[in-house]
Amino acid sequence: MDLINNLSLGFSVAFTLQNLLYAFIGCLLGTLIGVLPGIGPVATIAMLLPATYALPPVAALIMLAGIYYGAQYGGSTTAILVNLPGESSSVVTVIDGYQMARTGRAGPALAAAGLGSFFAGCVGTLILAAFAPPLTEVAFKFGPAEYFSLMVLGLIGAVVLASGSLLKAVAMIILGLLLGLVGTDVNSGVARYSFGIPELTDGISFIVIAMGVFGYGEIISNLSHPEEKREVFTGKVTGIMPTAEDFRNMVPAVLRGTALGSALGILPGGGALLSAFAAYTIEKKTKLRPGEVPFGQGNIRGVAAPEAANNAGSQTSFIPLLTLGIPPNAVMALMVGAMTIHNIQPGPQVMTSNPELFWGLIASMWIGNAMLVILNLPLIGIWIKLLTVPYRWLFPAIVLFCAIGVYSTNNNTFDIWMVAMFGFVGYMFIKLGCEPAPLLLGLILGPMMEENLRRSLLLSRGDWSVFVTRPLSASLLAAAVLLLVVVLSPSIKKKREEAFVED
Repeated sequence: MDLINNLSLGFSVAFTLQNLLYAFIGCLLGTLIGVLPGIGPVATIAMLLPATYALPPVAALIMLAGIYYGAQYGGSTTAILVNLPGESSSVVTVIDGYQMARTGRAGPALAAAGLGSFFAGCVGTLILAAFAPPLTEVAFKFGPAEYFSLMVLGLIGAVVLASGSLLKAVAMIILGLLLGLVGTDVNSGVARYSFGIPELTDGISFIVIAMGVFGYGEIISNLSHPEEKREVFTGKVTGIMPTAEDFRNMVPAVLRGTALGSALGILPGGGALLSAFAAYTIEKKTKLRPGEVPFGQGNIRGVAAPEAANNAGSQTSFIPLLTLGIPPNAVMALMVGAMTIHNIQPGPQVMTSNPELFWGLIASMWIGNAMLVILNLPLIGIWIKLLTVPYRWLFPAIVLFCAIGVYSTNNNTFDIWMVAMFGFVGYMFIKLGCEPAPLLLGLILGPMMEENLRRSLLLSRGDWSVFVTRPLSASLLAAAVLLLVVVLSPSIKKKREEAFVED
């Protein structure tokens, strides 16, 4: 009964005209910045924080939350249509979504992403409403050793995820980890591997590498072919909605992705990102139905599962923020900033001292998810119109949007030169047949992994056994070892080689 009373309070707050308007503005802005390559929710929310001074606290947080989960929807649009992951969690969507667009199935891919995200978002919000207090107990059990072990498992999962050679996948992860070392040392505050360049003391931005490797790399690769051989968007778009066969394939994938995303989203340290990678890995382990398209060649499950997982993860990532006051990612850190602007202390007392804020925000997420489906599904036709734009007009626009997005993050022209450099690196990866997704996971998890490794060793006074004596950490490492053994076993290795025939 308490849950029903709390939700009725939340909907009474969220259904005011002012809050509905700000939920709509947040969802619309989120979708737009997701669709525009290079402009992510972190940059947008950071730019809009000063504007929230004048707003009531509930309206401000409803709008910022709408931008966050709206960007999860919009990020899949550019991932599918122009091979550009707007968000780190959309990196996996690129693999099959872009292949579907190239074969004229952009409509079903976008619809699968939208419907999967809507279902997962609703379930994630329900979990947030019903299980926030008990689920925080799980997060309490995670210390630095457990986080390090979880990230090791994530990186091993990326090896499984990568198509083609295992050696190349491991090399890409190591390269990502090495790039993650550039910047300032976590403990000593000393700049390392910056080569005396002041702009590198903050490290290499994820956006710079993602836009360079995926966006510019693909553009250079296409421009290297004669016009008639460019594989941009070949084939005719035959329909917008998925077929009955598509639904049969994607419904179980959406359910698996939602369950996984809801569980991993509450763990601080990139829940939505890990959820998307893990969901894709699980789908690839699930047996293909007769006549189903192989993964990496446009399988609809490869779009629906990661999109459901990252959206469920983005909803449940509010749990540690609202109940513990711990921001699990950069966007949630900005939400903490928005709360402190309005003199609200994030943590367990939010539920008791500001019930209208807590439950109003949760209720607004259901309304926002419904708004996003209403906004996005009818607009699929507009996004598909991008397919008819000649490539000679499309690629300068992509280059410009990427440059604007990268520049707006730090207001730094050095980042634009870095994107151009990583564009050539991305082109080399295409030529060498290397999969860039593991590199990005290594780059994102590397600094967090190092921080938790060093913190664990400081707390244990240099005793490495801390990773195997703590039961939760030991079980995560055991799962990582088991996964590695399974992947390296001759029969599985042979199946991988059959599944991923390199170009």
